[in-house]
Amino acid sequence: MAGPVIAVIGAGFSGTLVTLHLLRRCPPGTRVVLLERNRRFACGQAYATDNANHLLNVPAARMSAFRDRPDDFLQWLRGREGEDAPGPQSFVSRGLYGDYIRHLLNAELGRGGGALALERADVLALDPQDGELRLTLDRGRCLRASMAILAVGNFPPEPPPGLDAASRAAPWYRADPWAADALAGLDPDAPVLLVGTGLTTVDLVVSLLDAGHRGPIHALSRRGLLPRIHVPGAPASPPSTSLPTDLLALLRLVRREAARRAQEGLPWQPLVDSLRPFTQDLWQTLPAAEKARFLRHLRPWWDVHRHRMAGPVAARIAAARASGQLSIHAGRIRATEEAADGSVTLAFRRRSDGATQALAAARVINCAGPGCDYDRISDPLVRHLLATGLGRPDPFRLGLDVTPANALRGRDGAMSRQVFAVGPVTKGAFWEMTAVPDIRRQCETLAEHLAGLIGALPVAIPAPA
Repeated sequence: MAGPVIAVIGAGFSGTLVTLHLLRRCPPGTRVVLLERNRRFACGQAYATDNANHLLNVPAARMSAFRDRPDDFLQWLRGREGEDAPGPQSFVSRGLYGDYIRHLLNAELGRGGGALALERADVLALDPQDGELRLTLDRGRCLRASMAILAVGNFPPEPPPGLDAASRAAPWYRADPWAADALAGLDPDAPVLLVGTGLTTVDLVVSLLDAGHRGPIHALSRRGLLPRIHVPGAPASPPSTSLPTDLLALLRLVRREAARRAQEGLPWQPLVDSLRPFTQDLWQTLPAAEKARFLRHLRPWWDVHRHRMAGPVAARIAAARASGQLSIHAGRIRATEEAADGSVTLAFRRRSDGATQALAAARVINCAGPGCDYDRISDPLVRHLLATGLGRPDPFRLGLDVTPANALRGRDGAMSRQVFAVGPVTKGAFWEMTAVPDIRRQCETLAEHLAGLIGALPVAIPAPA
């Protein structure tokens, strides 16, 4: 009789990282099965890019997969690049970081022993059955497991308000900015409209410029806010020995400290970075009404100050704006009119004065950020979890509802003893769950927790075929 089986659903960054930490912590005899629907493991949407100019938004010194080996990524870079390896404060390409994560996964596979198995499969359903879990896979397959971890990553953006169903089905519209056809067949001189002005839009602008695009590039969002720029240097000390848990008081404190730093000629970026170790605690301490208030009024401002552009990327965006090729607009989409040549004219209401402005585009690409309302996500596993009551959306529609220990909450609020989640799907409980350091800490904590639970399992599960 073999030992317990932990199924990790999704082999992007979150799923691969929690797998690595499970293998380090679980008792001998534990088997981890990493399932991924796509061809490439240890990659995920963020690190699947082959564009060397798509850079990380965190310096290399903070990108180790292991907290107790803080220089692991830097050492891997030195072993690969030699004397030309990027330094601790460098922002390396996301594709290169994906290579690092795949290297770690391959190293675990090379150890042998049967503790790790990779399975290319689409998980369609997850059902408790006789004290274990039965995972229904595509092609008529199934897998039995003691526990399961949802690491489903990010889903494509939700449809932009103002675009009706006919517009979303038009040949000029692209719903997923990371799909292979997002920029395919685009005339280099044609105008392009990107819906959104966050980091996804920044990536698409870089991709267009790298492809030699010469036409106008428009980016439209409700507020027209672009991510700010990183500056080198260590984080500042926290602004106070105690942080208020009232949203307005905290905002005043940060503004006051930022103004003080400006008077001293110091940048504000280290101040925002100094809040990172406390952000999850602050979020979990806020009352529900204060969280809703933050999401309604402050979230866009927090996002652009917290999730910033690397210096070289910011320089290219600034140059594209200075040349007039890239234009940023703030407003709401009101109507679209398709022309005979297949292009579209999009009318939007400007935020500044309420006037209507028209933009012509040969391609409209939705870059509005990942879809988070799980009631509107069509993924088969998500639909099954909600339909059976095994899971439910969190109250703020940021992902699925989980406990502070990452256990999935069912429709009735009860917490699962067998199904857990990591990564962006847990944003409602933890808020900050997109950057590598945050996900690493979560994966380490969950792996430690599950390692302790495994000893209490009542029965062993046969190894999957």
